[in-house]
Order: sequence, then C-alpha cells, then structure tokens
Amino acid sequence: MSQNQQRVVLTGFMGVGKSTVARHLSYLLRTEKIDLDEYIEKNEKRPIPDIIAKDGIEAFREIETNCLSRIIKRGTRIISLGGGAWLTEANRELVKSNGCTSVWLESTFEHCWRNISFSKKVRPLIKNRKQAKELFEERSRFYCLAEWHFIVNPGFNSFEIAKQISSEIFTS
Repeated sequence: MSQNQQRVVLTGFMGVGKSTVARHLSYLLRTEKIDLDEYIEKNEKRPIPDIIAKDGIEAFREIETNCLSRIIKRGTRIISLGGGAWLTEANRELVKSNGCTSVWLESTFEHCWRNISFSKKVRPLIKNRKQAKELFEERSRFYCLAEWHFIVNPGFNSFEIAKQISSEIFTS
C-alpha cells in the first residue's frame, strides 16, 4: 500500500495519548483524523458515560462497532479508538479486513494514570486507581494484538511519537 493510501488505527489504554497523537499525525500527514469516541458522541447526541449508564456497556460496544465501520468505510486515514474498542473482536477484524494498520500506543500504568488523574474527562469504567490498574492489566493482552507497538515514554511528547509513527509506518 502506498504512503498516500496508508491508514492507521491507534489503540491503547485510556490516558496514553491516542487522541493527541492522532491530531499530530493528522497535521504531519495533512489528512483527516477521527476520534471514535468523539464521533460516537456526535452521532448519538449524548456523552459516552450517559450511553453506558442508560443503555449498558454491551449496547455501547455495539454502537462503537457500527460507528467504527462507518468511519473505516469513509476512508479516514487516521483513527483513534476509545480505550476499550480494541477488545471487541469485530472491531479488530474491521480494522484488519479493511487494510488499516493497527498501532498500540503502549506505556506504563503510572504514565496513563497520571494523565487520567489530571484529565477532566469522565471515565465511566473506572472509579479509582485499583479499578484502573485491573482494567489496564486485563486490556494489555488485547492491545498486544495490534500490528505495530510504539512505546510512549513519559520523556517523549505526543508530537515526537506522531513523528516516529509517520516516519516508520508512512515512509516504509
């Protein structure tokens, strides 16, 4: 696949920086990016915590898969997933079968927890550090199924990570 056609889907734990890296990658490649969580909220006209509270996590995951399918069919080149989207096998299959390259932004729990703690974003699946740590450990076995892994070192900023992804995936 040529550089002009390459499509990347970013996955990883909440707070790792998927949305920010996607924004920088979009800037570097001068192309559209879509954040799946933002797309869902816009499409459903309500925040994700409300969807989960009212409809349940299973219904949310179904909405998530349907929205991801629409985004992929649009031909969007840069997609950042929500932290739990990659756990759904149908989502992983959508990414793979449509020729997208999956990228796991991997970091330590401490790095992610620090970002989660400073964020004002409501995280409906975690109430405290212990729950977050358990979720982090549980999800890592799914994230590692991505084709590429990029280590998000707390010493790097998200723009540097985006440059690394751009040079290694889009110019190889």
